[in-house]
Amino acid sequence: MSDFYTDAQRDLQRRHDSERLADRLEQAIVSDVVDLDQHGAFIAGRDFFFLSTVNGRGEPTVSYKGGDPGVLAVLDEHTLAFPDYDGNGMFLSLGNIAETAKVGLLLIDLETPHRLRVQGTASVVADDPLLARWPGARSVVRVRVDGVFVNCARYVHRHVRTDRSPYVPDTDGEAPYPSWKRLDVLADALPGPDQGRAEAEGGLIDLPEYAARLAAGDS
Repeated sequence: MSDFYTDAQRDLQRRHDSERLADRLEQAIVSDVVDLDQHGAFIAGRDFFFLSTVNGRGEPTVSYKGGDPGVLAVLDEHTLAFPDYDGNGMFLSLGNIAETAKVGLLLIDLETPHRLRVQGTASVVADDPLLARWPGARSVVRVRVDGVFVNCARYVHRHVRTDRSPYVPDTDGEAPYPSWKRLDVLADALPGPDQGRAEAEGGLIDLPEYAARLAAGDS
């Protein structure tokens, strides 16, 4: 008997008479390696994905990870990697990885549509040689693939990509200063490199102004 499913998942499968189907699906589509011919180009072509992690208390979180195409690199059939760009300082995802290492990745093409799921074990490497691949990254997260499988896309609404985020670091690792770092309520709590920078970027703003910027599409 495979250990892919948990006891709770098995119980629900039995209740809904889907245990045979679940076993057949696992046999047909789930692998512990990336099929480079089937999935390699799709993974390497994504410019965003969703990352789920869980902390030591069992509390999950999900975050959006965006960049240029190739933000999720396929190093080999067993290993993926992605950059850690500047964030909000909460370090929920990386902290959870440091604590439990277990991650889930959801990759979606909203135009086709198509989606792929990856389950893995992750580690954060501050001095990874791959840093040069993603200018502006602070560290690299490497993911050992534990399971990968395509997922039915029938409920995925089709969306058309209209623009690239201007906040993705350029080839020199530079990016526009985000509006939220100019919030007056955060000014004295920002990390050292951001202290005083708001003045050079147009001055402090309050929450109503920030809300207006968000409504206009400015992060």
